[in-house]
Amino acid sequence: MKTNLFCLILSVFTLFACAQSTPVTVTGVVLEEVLLTPISGVAIIVKGTNKGTTTDLNGQYSLAARRGDKLIFNFVGYQTVERTIGKDSVVNVKLKVAHDALQEVVVTGLSKRAAKSAAAPASSFALMGTPPPMQMDFNAEEYKGINENGFHNPKNNPLTTFSIDVDRAAYSNVRRLLNLGQFPQKDMVRVEEMINYFDYDYPQPKGEHPVVLQTELSDSPWNKGLKLLHIGLQAKTIPSDNLPASNLVFLVDVSGSMEMPNKLPLVKEAFKLLVNQLRPSDRVAIVVYAGAAGTVLPSTPGNQTSTIKDALDNLQAGGSTAGGEGIKLAYKIAQDHFIKGGNNRVILASDGDFNVGVSSEGELQRLVEEKRKSGVYLSVLGFGMGNYKDNKMETLADKGNGNYAYIDNLQEAQKVFVHEFGGTLFTVAKDVKLQLEFNPKFVKGYRLIGYENRVLANEDFHDDKKDAGEMGSGHTVTALYEIIPVGVESAYLNKVDDLKYQKSAEVTTSSDELVTIKLRYKQPDSETSRLFEVPVRNATIPLANTSNNFRFAASVAEWGLLLRSSEFKGEASYGQVIDLAKGAISKDPEGYRAEFMRLVKLAQSLDTSKTIAKKDE
Repeated sequence: MKTNLFCLILSVFTLFACAQSTPVTVTGVVLEEVLLTPISGVAIIVKGTNKGTTTDLNGQYSLAARRGDKLIFNFVGYQTVERTIGKDSVVNVKLKVAHDALQEVVVTGLSKRAAKSAAAPASSFALMGTPPPMQMDFNAEEYKGINENGFHNPKNNPLTTFSIDVDRAAYSNVRRLLNLGQFPQKDMVRVEEMINYFDYDYPQPKGEHPVVLQTELSDSPWNKGLKLLHIGLQAKTIPSDNLPASNLVFLVDVSGSMEMPNKLPLVKEAFKLLVNQLRPSDRVAIVVYAGAAGTVLPSTPGNQTSTIKDALDNLQAGGSTAGGEGIKLAYKIAQDHFIKGGNNRVILASDGDFNVGVSSEGELQRLVEEKRKSGVYLSVLGFGMGNYKDNKMETLADKGNGNYAYIDNLQEAQKVFVHEFGGTLFTVAKDVKLQLEFNPKFVKGYRLIGYENRVLANEDFHDDKKDAGEMGSGHTVTALYEIIPVGVESAYLNKVDDLKYQKSAEVTTSSDELVTIKLRYKQPDSETSRLFEVPVRNATIPLANTSNNFRFAASVAEWGLLLRSSEFKGEASYGQVIDLAKGAISKDPEGYRAEFMRLVKLAQSLDTSKTIAKKDE
């Protein structure tokens, strides 16, 4: 009897132990506790193991584990959460902001809290776009200085001209810093790239032009009495089945500085996402450069997926950086396999730390300007931190008729290469320029928000030799002008004497036009520009009645002004940024706008200028 009882107890214990150790796929979603918005990039580790994953843009995750395992949810700026896997394989978590942890940020990089957290495998950190916990000196990173655009008087300066910009690197780079518990330096914040990181719901072109333009005029949310002019451009979307064939050359920096997990390992995974999108008619070659440049994979049909991915997997970092030689070789291969009417493009992946051969920004710029005449474009992907050279990367993309993106995690790579595949690679309009003429009858002063690196001389508008920005399939471009109306006094507008020898500035016309917008562009295979113009009436609508496009773009611009501590920020506040954005989230399938609100709150916690201001009071 005792033996039977012992066997029964042993059987129950065995069944219980087996149930506890049963393999299971755990899924769930991680939300911010107050806003209930999804958090992407949260590290989820099975305690005591090297198993880990991260949440996607919707805050969702999936992880193989066993019942009874403990999961650790960790994200910089939030309290670490531990959950045990029970009978339910769905584990949802809400993270609470850890204000104390944010105050403990180490000047050299990661927070003390992050350094003490459970160690994740290098592969998990590579997916997150952050290195394993270590000290990081951000002072070696290089950015172009930005002198903000000021207000101009249309009586003296009626024209304003700039090149459009579809680069989005600044936003993901700022996100990288904030997620590491660092408040970004001013010159990292290019406001136009912050605004244009997001897609907007503009109508598709229906006429003869591949680009359509629309406007809205309302009140400035942060400067009482001033107006905000919203300009939205939409490029036509080419169905993926109709996209021309691609001739691509992956140009990969494999120098010693690329060894970190959020550099070369992330580059490999990012390019694999692009490879998955390719067709048999597409071609891919791989060129690497370190102490010297060389071909790793000759031009290969896009359907040979395994061959291309194997070549990527075999890449290893080591040596100094001969970036200029690598660019020359990549262009040569692209030209050797040029597809007429196709998408011929070199895609450079690097941290920008060129230090051997053609290395100066000026030399690289001249090299790329010369090579683009062949019809091969250059897109640039930035990776890593610490020694990151944003100034060189931005210059190369601008002069190479390509895009510039900063890849801080695998989700960003998915955004660039999967969700925005056509817009990233297929140009529908090149050298796109805008020129605005403001009517002094209604406008006392105007200021272009951002685009400091894209401002052109007015005479450049008619010069077809002058390089400008490109728009890809389905791309949107948004620009904002802040306006001082006639009759409104503003300290932003410096007083100048009236001109003595010019015509009177008095406007006698009965026109109700506030501004005329001219747009000039070239077809991808043409060197002659086409022109159309759109007049804008002086008709202001209340801010509450503006479109979601207007209010969300305004919220991102206002956040940019706060991050830059701009002299034009007026009454801007983090609370108003969140309110504007919250009321403008209609369609957000990938969770980018929800993530934006989380980053605004994180920036608010890290912004020491507010603390200093309160102490001064």
